[in-house]
Parts: sequence; C-alpha cells; structure tokens
Amino acid sequence: MTDNTHTVILGDAPLTRADVVAVARHDAKLELAPAALARVAASRAVIEQLADDSRPHYGVSTGFGALAKVQIPVEKRQQLQRSLIRSHAAGTGPEVEREVVRSLMLLRLQTLMTGRTGVREVVARTYAEIINAGITPVVHEYGSLGCSGDLSPLAHCALTLMGEGNVRVGAVADEDPHAPTIPAAEALADAGIEPLVLAEKEGLALINGTDGMLGMLCLALGDLDELFAVADFAAAASIEALTGTDAVFQPELHALRPHPGQSSSAANMAAVLADSHLVQRPREGEFTRVQDAYSLRCAPQVHGAARDTASHADRVAAVELASAVDNPVVLPDGRVESNGNFHGAPVAYVLDFLAIAVADLASISERRTDRFLDVSRSHGLPPFLAADAGLDSGLMIAQYTAAGIVSELKRLAVPASVDSIPSSAMQEDHVSMGWAAARKLRRAIDGLRRVLSIELLTSTRALDFRAADGAGTPGAATAAVHALFRTEIPAPDTDTFLSPTIDAAVGFVASGAVREAAETALDRRLA
Repeated sequence: MTDNTHTVILGDAPLTRADVVAVARHDAKLELAPAALARVAASRAVIEQLADDSRPHYGVSTGFGALAKVQIPVEKRQQLQRSLIRSHAAGTGPEVEREVVRSLMLLRLQTLMTGRTGVREVVARTYAEIINAGITPVVHEYGSLGCSGDLSPLAHCALTLMGEGNVRVGAVADEDPHAPTIPAAEALADAGIEPLVLAEKEGLALINGTDGMLGMLCLALGDLDELFAVADFAAAASIEALTGTDAVFQPELHALRPHPGQSSSAANMAAVLADSHLVQRPREGEFTRVQDAYSLRCAPQVHGAARDTASHADRVAAVELASAVDNPVVLPDGRVESNGNFHGAPVAYVLDFLAIAVADLASISERRTDRFLDVSRSHGLPPFLAADAGLDSGLMIAQYTAAGIVSELKRLAVPASVDSIPSSAMQEDHVSMGWAAARKLRRAIDGLRRVLSIELLTSTRALDFRAADGAGTPGAATAAVHALFRTEIPAPDTDTFLSPTIDAAVGFVASGAVREAAETALDRRLA
C-alpha cells in the first residue's frame, strides 16, 4: 500500500520506527534536508584532502579488512571501490522481503545524511532517488555476519547505485515472487537515474552499517505492537469461553508488582471481560471457581513481560536510529577515525531476547487452545469442539498445528548472538550474527500470529456451544470478534477442510480486523 500522505525528511532529526515502517511497507516518499546535505558536502571535503595525502588512510587509499596494509595508487582507487562492492555482494539463498531491503536502504541513507561518512552529495541524492522510484535490489538470505555491519546485503544495494546487479521495480516481488528480476542498469535508465562511479571512501560508507538488522528490528516492533493487543484480547476471549474468572485482573493486584507491561495487559483483559455474562464472579451463597489455570490466570504476567522486553528493544532501536554507523568516520572537528561502532551486538541481543518472548507468548496461547479441546478441562464443551464427536474430529488437528509452530519457535529462540565465527583472516575475529537473529525473529513473529489466530478460531467456536447451552452472553468485544469470524468462517455442522479456515483466521489477525472489531465494540483502544 503506497502512502502518498507521509513524507519522511532525512537529516533534520533521527528517524522514528514509524518512519521506517512508512517507507519500508507503505512506500512513503523521502526528502533530503538542505542543512544535512551541507554537512555531507563538508565531510566530503575532508576526505578529498586525505585522498591527496601521501600517508595511507584506511578506506581512502588502502585496501579493506585484513588487506588494510595495502596502499592503493590514485589511478586505481575507483577500481578499488568497484571491487569492494562487487566482491562483498556475495549473498546466496532465497530473496529477502522487499520491506526489509527498503528498510535497510533507508537506514543506510540516514547514516549518509549525518555527514559523518564522507560521501559526495550525489551519492545521497541517488540513493534517495532509487528508494523513491520503488527500485528494490535483490538481496539474499545468507551473507551477513552482522559485523562489520550487514556488509553483503548492503553491498547488493550499493551494486544498484553503480547500475549493476538485479532489481525489482514496484511491489512486484510481493505480488508475484516468481516474476523475473531486471538488470539494475535498465531500471535506473527507465527512472532517469544516472549510475554512480564511486570515489574514495564511498564503497565503505555504503556497506558498513547495522542497517539490515536494525530495519528488521523496527519492523518486528511494529508487528508486536499489534500482536500484543491481539494476545491480550485472545486470552480474555479464552477465559470468557472457558467460563473463567476475571477477578485476577483487578488493578490493585497488579499494583503490588508494578511492571508496566503487566499492568497494561491486565487492563486490556479486564476491559474485554467487564460486561461479560460468561465469566465466573463471586455470588452470595453460591460456589464459584476460585482460580483458573496458569495459562489464563497468569496471562498478564507473561504477556506483560513480553511487552517490557519489547520496550527495552525499542530503547535500543531508538539509540541506533540516532546513530551514525560507519568506519572510518569523519568527526565534527575534521578528524577521520577508525572505530568499532559497526558491531551489531546491541541490536543482536535484543533481537534474540524478542525471539524468546515471542516463543513464550505463543506457548501460553497454545496451552489455552488445548484446554478447549479436553473435556476434563473445558467446563462443559464437547470433545475437540466437534459438532458430532467421534464422527467428527473438530479442531483436534488445529491444536497440533499450533503445537508444531510452538515447537519451532522454541528452536528459533536459541540465541544467534552467542555464535560468533571468525572471518577476514582473523581480523574480524568476533561477529554479532545480528542479521541471523533478525531473520529468525521474523519467522517467529509469523508463527506467533498463526498460533494466536488458532486460539481465536477455537474460542469463537466454543462460543457457539455456550450460546446453544444458554450459558450466558459474551461481552461486546468478544461478540464483535465472533461476528467477524462468522463473516468468513461458518459454524460447521460437520468437519470441513480446515486449512482454509485457519488461513481465514490468520487473515483477520494480520489485517488488523480483530483488533479493530474489539476496539470498536469497547469504544477504547487496547494498549
């Protein structure tokens, strides 16, 4: 979806997560701030002075990495830059998603606009033109060790600036993943963009950053903003359909352990359940359920811990978004200094931490799903929520699907950032593996979305049986989501092909329809 209303201005202030999502997912346009372009020009003047210096300067008149001791003569320095980009564009495997490539390009351009990298103005302008034209370089799954930044993915993008390599134009990769790519030179010519001949230092400036892993972190945090609200709603809807109790969500209980995320989740769940006639509430002279199982009662504690983990990751992302990551860098006083800021450890750690939280959110959701299907724990529901148990299997295998995903998410929660592997003749002897951490987090978030969708599919089916039994009416939010599901998923009177049903539920979550239906019914936003 193209966003024609949102323009992101680079150079006046650090980008926000919302800016990254707007450009990466919705094709928001870019503008370059004039004051930032002036900084770019000033730092370029410093590099050009060094290019004329008889002393060697890394990345300006020397080779790279373990070859930094090799001095390059003036007449071969353009070839040095071309060779750097061509050799580092060494990715292989499946194509990376368009939104990921656009996010890493945007973040690299932001660093160029800090005026700390020493590139010419034309490099920044050309990069912005390529993004605005919807030209997306082909970047591959494998190639980055997360140090010195995401070298290989960014080198594939730099190839495009040179008019080399392959690209896609527009959203064709999303619409048809099997559509052929086109040569970058052809795409640039069609857009009226002149390919670049890179000068001293520019090759390094185009590839030395944590932009791929940071872009994926920003996109993941945007996804989790939505999925946390859905998880809270799903847990509340399960409590309702299992005729549990809402007493444990009282704010004074959570004030005793004042983790911010826990309080937010408890407030969301209390709001969903406030007007329900299915939940158990204490009544004079009547025995009601005292405690629910942990997967119901402790949902705010688990969901809240995941929220607080994301808040920590958000703070790390904000620092990275305000950073200039390159090596060497041009300091404001004109010094050009080597550094290690390209190391991806800060980002890699939080990507791994989020994968752990995502796996646990899915795990507790699957446990709630399983309770619906077991007559010893479902409080009066038929076996496996089958219309005719024995003849029908109901949602038995939907739970298998959720369980299989959860098992996969546990494997994906194994940290990538502890698995350094040396490279470049031991010059780069400790790397972050942040790119790998980001790739597995994307897969984990997709799994969480599917597990939550299966939980909602299960709770909405359970409400059909509660209605038939006259057990009571659900709250407005739960009733609204039930009605939403019934627009595409009829209550079956016998087993039907289940895979399309699950996909329809996933579609309701992914599109934001579940959250919108609940919030409209509540007349308030879920935090």
